[in-house]
Amino acid sequence: MRKLILEVQMSIDGYIALPNGETDWMLWNWGSEWNWDEKLRKYHTELTETIDCILLSRQMAQEGFIAHWAKVTENRNDPQFVFAKHIADTKKVVFTKTLDQTFPIPGGWDNTSIANGDIESEISQLKKQEGKDIIVYGGAAFVSSLIKAGLIDEFHLLINPVEVGNGMTIFKELDGKLNLALVKATFFACGIAVLKYVQKRN
Repeated sequence: MRKLILEVQMSIDGYIALPNGETDWMLWNWGSEWNWDEKLRKYHTELTETIDCILLSRQMAQEGFIAHWAKVTENRNDPQFVFAKHIADTKKVVFTKTLDQTFPIPGGWDNTSIANGDIESEISQLKKQEGKDIIVYGGAAFVSSLIKAGLIDEFHLLINPVEVGNGMTIFKELDGKLNLALVKATFFACGIAVLKYVQKRN
């Protein structure tokens, strides 16, 4: 069965964005200046190459995730090109109760489909399909719902060397504790530490 992987950037106090969604405190926030060192870039790109399906929230689709990475692929000399090309070519599934594919989103619906059923059922069916693993990047509310439902199998938490004090967390919807096992911890020269956890299943 395919795994569902979460890759997300965090502050050292566990927030993925400030209260109004600001992420300018991150070393790199999808901008043109890729402020990660070469080893972290390689880690990130190689992780993406292990998947062939991307889960997106309606908000991320409407905010232009698809268009952003398609634009990056227009420049083969861009250091983000390999990652962006994989994102553009990979199947994407947008989870929404309000949109359909007649609704315009930035970048269009290339390699993109809609899931509007029960999240647990939809993702369970995706996991049973043949292929590589599945990845989700955010946002906070969508990821929180996946964590609460116990759907994420592997967590790649990219801890930025900054404390923000308050903001959005992906663990706020939990009713109880979440049992994880630390598989690997890696420190990178740019200051980010990547903590890889797997969910402990009974």
